[in-house]
Amino acid sequence: MKFSLVIPCYNEAKNLPSLVKRCEKLVSARNDIEVILVNNGSNDNSEQVLAELLKGKPQIRTVVVEVNQGYGFGILEGLRFAKGEILGWTHADMQTDPNDVLEGLKFFFNSQNPEKIFVKGRRYGRKLADVFFTIGMSAFETLLMLKAMWDINAQPTMFSRKFFDSWFEPPYDFSLDLYVYYTAKEAGFEVKRFPVLFANRLHGVSNWNVDWKSKLKFIKRTVNYSVELKKKIDSGE
Repeated sequence: MKFSLVIPCYNEAKNLPSLVKRCEKLVSARNDIEVILVNNGSNDNSEQVLAELLKGKPQIRTVVVEVNQGYGFGILEGLRFAKGEILGWTHADMQTDPNDVLEGLKFFFNSQNPEKIFVKGRRYGRKLADVFFTIGMSAFETLLMLKAMWDINAQPTMFSRKFFDSWFEPPYDFSLDLYVYYTAKEAGFEVKRFPVLFANRLHGVSNWNVDWKSKLKFIKRTVNYSVELKKKIDSGE
C-alpha cells in the first residue's frame, strides 16, 4: 500500500531544512512513501527554499497554493494531488516528527480491513496549560457530538483514500481535524491512537496558539463550527 503524507507549510522557510531532512529519513525507510509539502500561500521565501532543497528528491514534492485560504485548504489541496492508497497529514513546525507515521502505518498493515480504520497520534510532553486546554475542548466536543473525542488536533492523522473520497464539504480551517475525526467515528471506523512526542517549535510562532486571546478566538471559531456540524448531522444533511 503506497502512503502519501501531506504537510502544509505556511511561512515555514526557517523550518524547511530540518523538515526536509526528517522527510528524507522517512522516504528512505520505505520506498512506498511519498511526501507532499504544500506551500500554503506563504509570503516568505519558502518557494525558493523548497526548490533548492528538493532537487534530486523525487519522493518529496511540492504543491503550491497561491493565496492562503486556511490550514485545512492547504491539506485538502495536498490530498487531491496525493497518489497513495493510505493518506495522512502532519504539521511543518517540527513539534511532531514526520517519521511518527511509520508507527501509524503498522495499524494499516496489520488490519484485515484497512479502509475502515482511522489512525491518529496522541500527544505527550506538552505544557500543562495546553493539556488543560485540550481537556476542556475534548470534553466539550464529546458532550456536543455524543462521541468520545480526545486530543482532536493531535498529529499525524491517517486514513484510507476511500474515506477521503467520501468527505462532503470539509472545512478550510483548523476545524478540519474535528470534521475528519468525527466523520470517522460516525462511520463506525476503528480508531487507533499511539503516543507521539510534542516538542517545542524550532523557529517561528504558532498561527493560533500564541496567547489566551488567540486561543479564545480559536475556541469561538471551533465552537461555532461544531454547533453547525451538529445541526447538519441532526437534520440529516
